Order: sequence, then C-alpha cells, then structure tokens
Amino acid sequence: MSEIIEITDLSHPALDVYARLTQAQLRSRRHPEKGVFIAESPKVIANALKGGCRPLSFLMERRHIAGQGAELLAACPGVPVYTGDREVLAELTGYELTRGILCAMARPKPLAAEEVMAGARRLAVLEGIVDATNVGAIFRAAAALGMDGVLLSPTCCDPLSRRAVRVSMGAVFQIPWARLGDWPEGGLALLKEAGFATAAMALSHRAVSIDHPALASEDKLAILLGTEGDGLAGETIARCDYTVCIPMAHGVDSLNVAAASAVAFWALRTKEEPPSR
Repeated sequence: MSEIIEITDLSHPALDVYARLTQAQLRSRRHPEKGVFIAESPKVIANALKGGCRPLSFLMERRHIAGQGAELLAACPGVPVYTGDREVLAELTGYELTRGILCAMARPKPLAAEEVMAGARRLAVLEGIVDATNVGAIFRAAAALGMDGVLLSPTCCDPLSRRAVRVSMGAVFQIPWARLGDWPEGGLALLKEAGFATAAMALSHRAVSIDHPALASEDKLAILLGTEGDGLAGETIARCDYTVCIPMAHGVDSLNVAAASAVAFWALRTKEEPPSR
C-alpha cells in the first residue's frame, strides 16, 4: 500500500525534484547512480515501469488516487504519494499537470553502445540534436517504425529530460539507446566494426534517393540524422558509406529532423527476415 502524504508545505525538500531542481541537477552527471528523471502522465509512467525503471515518489491530484492513478499505485506498493488539489500542485510546479500525475524515477543504468548494436540490424544515430521535442519525436518514430536502437553523440539532448520523455510517449523506455563517447571518428569506427553500413541523411549533390535499392539490400544499416538547422557535420558525412536524401516537391528543400526521421525509418526499415548464418 502506498503512503499518501498531503502537501501542506510547498518548500518540503522531497518536492524539490518536481519543482526546484534543474535538468542538470536531476541528471546528476557527477553521480549518475543518484540521477532522477520525471515521467508525466499514466501512459508514460506505465511504459517506464514496464521498462524496468524504479519509482521514487508520485505527485498527483487527490482525485486520481482512486481514479486513473490507482493501477499505478497498486504496481508500486510503498512508494510515497504527494497529493493535493489541482490548484496546490499548479502552485508548486508552476503549471497544471498533464493528466494530474508525475512520477520521479531513478535513472536506469546506461547501456554501452556495443550493447545497443548487438543483434541490431537498423539503428538511428543522432548527432547534436538539442531540442527535446525533436529527440522525443525521433524516439517515438524509431520505436514505431522498425529501428532496433538509438545512438546519440555526446552533444545530443538527454532523452530522459521531462519534455523528451513526454513527447516520446514513453518510447524512450521501449527501445534501447546509448551515448557514443568519441564522435564522429570513434563512433563511426564502432559501427563499422559491428558490420553496419552508414547512411548520412543530408542535402548534397552526391546524395542518392532514399529508395535506392543498395540501401534496402544492406543487412545492417545505421541512419544518421544531424542537428537542427545545420544538419550533419561535413566530417561525419564524408566518413559515411552513403549520403541519402528524401526527394522533395514544390521547391521545399528539407523537412524538420523529426519528420525526416520518420520518413527515413519507414523507407529503410528491415523488410525481410535476416539471412541465415
């Protein structure tokens, strides 16, 4: 059974994770084993629990304890629940809660890039994408459209930032991901060693169309997507096996990186069983 705690003091230290700690403080880079992230809405929290994440506390409107939060609480016995009316919680967080429920969770142990590559045939590789909305949308597309994992360069936004988690609808817990330490040289070398061909999504006169048969024939393919605005770095593109573009109409030169990712993942997904070994 959960411990229900009525909020009477908005300055209580236990509430800092919901209102007063910055994203960097939540992530706790110096002590990653103490890192925390915030999951928002019942569906996202349920996906995080299914993904093995450990809940630390809940913040929810009182009416949800016996309502849409009841199933979550039943799955998390002993986890404290801080509660109050909608107005009290909005005063604490500065905004009205999405569906009235937040959950502070311990950050899972990070995977190594090699673990994400193992057994994968299609990977998304993100370089310098800093907008949390784009990162969340790319994870959702990757999980839905046949990617086996996601790798991120060191400068990418944290996939466990509150906005990225929310926009992904919990897909960040449904698909394995890892950060690459040395980029681009080291990361691309790891992909090559693991047998992946690399496809840089970029505007270039050298680019082949996304429906080129050579791409579909690759047994293992990593699809690289670059930062908002500038796209992939020239050095990264030069090191890739393919430069790939999405044909455009009406004089439009490119898509937002999240939209482009969905097109690329669908077009380049694995369409047949892997060859026997």
